[in-house]
Amino acid sequence: MNLLLIEDDALIGDSIRQALATEDMAISWHRNGAGVLKALQDVRYDAVLLDLSLPCLDGIEVLKALRGAGHEVPVLILTARDTVADRVRGLDCGADDYLVKPFDFDELLARVRALVRRARGRRQLLYLSESLMLDIDAHVAMVDGQPVTLSGKEWAIVDLLVARPGMIFSRTKLEERLYGNVADVDSNVVEVHIHSLRRKLGQHAIVNVRGLGYMVAKSK
Repeated sequence: MNLLLIEDDALIGDSIRQALATEDMAISWHRNGAGVLKALQDVRYDAVLLDLSLPCLDGIEVLKALRGAGHEVPVLILTARDTVADRVRGLDCGADDYLVKPFDFDELLARVRALVRRARGRRQLLYLSESLMLDIDAHVAMVDGQPVTLSGKEWAIVDLLVARPGMIFSRTKLEERLYGNVADVDSNVVEVHIHSLRRKLGQHAIVNVRGLGYMVAKSK
């Protein structure tokens, strides 16, 4: 699962990133609203976690701009503003859910999962190709009818590729999916995961488009 966190408080932001990372969720963290629309154009996110009290551009304005540009990504507001009027305004401006600080991280995880499930429905969640079956929602992989175990990072890659079969994703995009904006990622980490996936799912499960990146063929 690939999430965009927009939070200016360093302590809160780091705590959220660490909590979600333990659940194999890749987090891209922005500390203000500037550049959010560009980030959404460059990367496919499963959900946005949005603080309202941001420098440069208020969170409500970020939300309005996001919806005005046609982005349908689920948005969960995280804020200390706890009045009914604040909640109504956030939801009316296009937020999908609203969580007041301080919050329990288990509740945050549950709400994120619920948002993504509702947004996805069952679209693109079942992938069938020759001897391979992938149920992304249930995290079930089968080859020739036999179950195969994938790691959290491998599922993160599969989730991204299967969501858009036929679309090529560069190594950089896959690194962002796995590690967010974390620096000093080993240069061959994506190739290692792809090699492991091909060993488990079959050599033709993931296509290497030379010089461009990786893709899966359209489901049959």
